[in-house]
Amino acid sequence: MEFKKRSLLAYLGIYLRGLAMGAADVVPGVSGGTIAFVSGIYEELLNTIKAFNLDSLKAIRKEGVSVFWKKINGNFIVALFAGIVSSIVSLASIISSILEESEPTLKKIALWSFFFGLIIASVLYIVKQVKAWKVKEIIGLLLGGAIAFYVTVAGVSKGIDGNLYLFFAGAIAISAMILPGISGSFILVLLGVYGPVMKLIKTALDTLKAGEYGDLINVGIPIGIFAVGCLFGLLTFSRILSWLFKNQENLTLATLTGFMIGSLNKIWPWKNTIYDELNLDIIKIENISPSTFSEINKDSFMAQSIIFAVLGFALVFGLEFVGNKLKK
Repeated sequence: MEFKKRSLLAYLGIYLRGLAMGAADVVPGVSGGTIAFVSGIYEELLNTIKAFNLDSLKAIRKEGVSVFWKKINGNFIVALFAGIVSSIVSLASIISSILEESEPTLKKIALWSFFFGLIIASVLYIVKQVKAWKVKEIIGLLLGGAIAFYVTVAGVSKGIDGNLYLFFAGAIAISAMILPGISGSFILVLLGVYGPVMKLIKTALDTLKAGEYGDLINVGIPIGIFAVGCLFGLLTFSRILSWLFKNQENLTLATLTGFMIGSLNKIWPWKNTIYDELNLDIIKIENISPSTFSEINKDSFMAQSIIFAVLGFALVFGLEFVGNKLKK
């Protein structure tokens, strides 16, 4: 497959979209695939991942590295993943600390509101891409919504120790991560490995800052195994998605719309956490109305929530505008 050539400025745009994808992927309940879709690079991303195969690897020996690099759209994937990694490394500890706050603070409400507005706008954007709504598209919408909603209310696993579990957790999460509306990081939460993975990343960064490179192997091995699992999931699932877009585009878009609508349950800003009175473990987190939230916490932060939701909403159409400009 031939990929289009870009200027240096265009690759900067790809990097910035990678930054946005990484920020979304860190938040349980939000998908980086949503950002890729609304910014106009989703199908190219799938095709780029699909292009990395045995035939392209053989091109290194037969035609040289430069031909191989063109075959796999190397500049695009490096710029995009550089943005994703930069964002995850810089934002993982910040966003995680906000989400882990036990009290319902303004920062937490603002974060959820921002992404709630972003998902609403993304739904509107994807609905516009569906050329015709027939029975199968409506079924896909309802089924996608039901699956995503179930994911948001599913019980959290306590996790299983072992590198094999970490490998498959990575493969499953990355498959979800490239689906608009299904959050890979939330899948990690359900599998019980989100906290451990974030802790591994933070430990690795702290170790590098301290210059204790000999200790890196302790965190490097599990991070490497998780990364290999992600690569495995990415290479396999992207082919399925690419085939669906090629052969059932309308149905695929309708189903993805359902995924995104169903995911709104997870990122509703106003929540009430119910604890076990004996050991203070969290029993469940339930969505409540802003007025009920205000009664419990003295303030619903409604004005700030609306501002951040509007910012998230505007970001989507800003990304769409940039994506359309860079397509020309």
